[in-house]
Amino acid sequence: MRIQLLSDLHLETEVFTPEPAPGAELLVIAGDVDSTWAGLNAFARWPVPVLFVAGNHEFDGREWTDAWPALRERCEQLGLRLLERESAVISGADGRRIRFVGTTRWCDFDLFGEVHRERAMRAASYFVKVMRATRRGQLFDPAAVRDEALSCRAWLAAELAKSPTDELAWDATVAITHYGPSLRSADPRYGRQPGTASFCNADDDLLPLADAWLHGHLHCRHDYRVEHGAGRSTRVVSNARGHGRKGESLGHDGAFTIEV
Repeated sequence: MRIQLLSDLHLETEVFTPEPAPGAELLVIAGDVDSTWAGLNAFARWPVPVLFVAGNHEFDGREWTDAWPALRERCEQLGLRLLERESAVISGADGRRIRFVGTTRWCDFDLFGEVHRERAMRAASYFVKVMRATRRGQLFDPAAVRDEALSCRAWLAAELAKSPTDELAWDATVAITHYGPSLRSADPRYGRQPGTASFCNADDDLLPLADAWLHGHLHCRHDYRVEHGAGRSTRVVSNARGHGRKGESLGHDGAFTIEV
């Protein structure tokens, strides 16, 4: 299956017109399309199915518990399929069935280990202020983000561990998260600093359970393989566009596709 991948378009400030990639059978959007949600309209009547995993900025200035059902309704109206702790099995033109396992997978701040968690959470206070989101009326602070992240992690681990059955079979598994699954996805501009734990998770132990892992959040592109031995590997890919004013969109290919 040929998959077009987009993320971090930030259409609330950026000028970018997404277009279908020639030959793509599916579009995956890995979050941060538009904090106002208006940019989601660009994907209405898309010629192939669209899977969407929300990014953190989809919740800017919103009450977290209200935003989820509202975002789901908006996606349904536009013909997009929102995946949040949900899976979908889709057949490609070649007949292979691909399982897509999707969740935002908020950051749990354990990227550098438990001993560095407190420092990472202090660094996250800046990003919380940018989001201005609440959860059940309280600030969606680093502790609340970690709480949601752990729930996402538990679901993701259990879902990826499932095996095909006679009732529901698949030939390959693709994980979709907004946050990066490994320190290997860190932005090289910032590297190993506490703030990086707000962008990546230490989900390296889950990588062997997926044939490919698609993500966004970091405003740089990634395409690397993690080898697991016995000829098995996981391809980790991000096609984030980022902010033009920072030069992050230079070299971005809106028609980028991968084959699974």
